[in-house]
Amino acid sequence: MTASPLVLGAMMFGTTIDEKTSFALLDRFVEAGGVWIDTADCYSFWASGSGHGGDSEALLGRWLAARPGVRDRVRIATKLGAEPRWPGSWPAQRAGLSPRAVREAFAGSLRRLGVDRVDLLWLHQEDRTVPIERTVDALAELVADGSVRRVGASNHPAWRVERARRHALDTGTVPIDAFQLSATYLRPRPGTQPPGNVQPFGVLGDEQRDYATEHGIEVWAYTPLLSGAYDNPDKEVPEVYDHPASTRRLAELDKAAAELGVPRGRVVLAWLLAHGVRPILGGSKLDQLDSALEGVRLELAPELLARLDAPV
Repeated sequence: MTASPLVLGAMMFGTTIDEKTSFALLDRFVEAGGVWIDTADCYSFWASGSGHGGDSEALLGRWLAARPGVRDRVRIATKLGAEPRWPGSWPAQRAGLSPRAVREAFAGSLRRLGVDRVDLLWLHQEDRTVPIERTVDALAELVADGSVRRVGASNHPAWRVERARRHALDTGTVPIDAFQLSATYLRPRPGTQPPGNVQPFGVLGDEQRDYATEHGIEVWAYTPLLSGAYDNPDKEVPEVYDHPASTRRLAELDKAAAELGVPRGRVVLAWLLAHGVRPILGGSKLDQLDSALEGVRLELAPELLARLDAPV
């Protein structure tokens, strides 16, 4: 079976998505050739009774324990740095990326996941109170002992990633080789942020895209389907995307979906992949997962892709 490029986002597993449903989604994902599962140590503190994260990782740990052998078929990505220091303290007070915070947070992730390594460890949010070189040195220890295979950066500006990569290369450790950012077919108006995104560098921009291309950095996209707004008539496209360029792009998206006979969201996923961006699905229903798996298998003809790219 060909591996699916789709990433399964486990953000709400164990909180708003119950264990039975979460297990069903995970099982279906693996059966369909899914490989990458994405979580974080802070998921999902805002929906947790404790005000802290950890429920998603703990649920994944129970699923892995209940499915002997499945660990060899999947790759686990988790994040650290954004966990609230105490309930209600986020975003002003979070764990951050000091060497001590990195070590302690990662130890907690391994314990909850019930594993001895992760395949990709993300720096969740930048921490300018700590020199990025110190964070890289802490990550280097985890890479050296075999508990981390790859390192990525989520919601970081390109210049800090460059500084981190330079230090990693100079000191002989694994450099950041992946970005995780908000990205979809539409672009928000300049100076605005999509709903729920409080990071000033959380949206994939031209500079980050160019840097990733030049340095062979993989790009992952969260919220690629705008929480279902492309296809669910009960959900509106967020207001930050309401501008003339979006009107033209949505018209082209409508045409493409009609010609292909598929929902608009599937075209969006195919468009992202055509541009080298790996989408993360955070759906809560099996039919949403099935549709996304179909979307990433969709190939857009060059002329159709050119039409979708043309409106700017």
